[in-house]
Amino acid sequence: MTYDNRAEVKKVLIITLLLNLFVMGLKAFVGYSTGSLSLLADALHSVTDSANNVLGLVASKFSSPRPDREHPYGHHKFEAVGALGIAAFLGIACFEILQGAIERIIKGGSPVKISGSELWLLLIVLGVNIFVAFYERNVGRRVGSSILIADATHTMSDVWVTISVLGGLIGIWWLNFQWLDVVLAFPVALLVFWSGWSVLKENLPWLVDQIAIAPEAIHAIAISVPGVINCHDIASRGVLGRQVFIEMHLIVDAPDVETAHHITEEVESQLQQRFSPVRILIHVEPPAYKSESITFENGAT
Repeated sequence: MTYDNRAEVKKVLIITLLLNLFVMGLKAFVGYSTGSLSLLADALHSVTDSANNVLGLVASKFSSPRPDREHPYGHHKFEAVGALGIAAFLGIACFEILQGAIERIIKGGSPVKISGSELWLLLIVLGVNIFVAFYERNVGRRVGSSILIADATHTMSDVWVTISVLGGLIGIWWLNFQWLDVVLAFPVALLVFWSGWSVLKENLPWLVDQIAIAPEAIHAIAISVPGVINCHDIASRGVLGRQVFIEMHLIVDAPDVETAHHITEEVESQLQQRFSPVRILIHVEPPAYKSESITFENGAT
């Protein structure tokens, strides 16, 4: 049975959307009142947080794991597409931050003025960001949601961005180091880029059907079942812990179809216990058929 996590994912995304809108509003307010480029860039980063939550809600709505006529393998990849959308938003934010910093260096700007009360508001923002990141990541891991894990990665980058910006504003407030505001805009951009790259790297293998389980591991489980002589042409795709598809050719020592069926059911049961949730397709072959290869060309043994 495939677990449908969409109701819980939707609940988490709505909660984090409201919190991100609160954070974005505070950053924008303090940013405009102080004239801080780094803080306005951080507010822009928070705009992408809210946009990502909306994107996640849309992606989650269409990412049912249950198959239908048009999608016989389920709809899980909609989540991965949503995660790639998050990576795209991060790329846009990175470009905007760098553009603003370079313009400030070339054209100059008004000095940043910040008060102690405004710094306390930013500490509240930091606390909310930390809560959102850990909340999304924990729930995402528990229910196996790529969209929540990707968004938590993004929010964690926001935590480090806010820490950097807060440190710079403290330097401006205490020592009047105005150059800190522009200087910190560049590492903010790098952190945003890195979080986008991490999301892309995590979800692209799912979309291109990269191997999910080592064929040697599947082979070892299959041949441990009584009646199995060997198996070959093993293939797997998907994401372990979310949804995996396994295909293989199985050589069985069985005098009739019914016995062969019972053997393959036991193989499926063993694989389900080890790699669930998983859907398995087994092609049964007679004992006379032999193959030295357990998987395809690049992984042949």
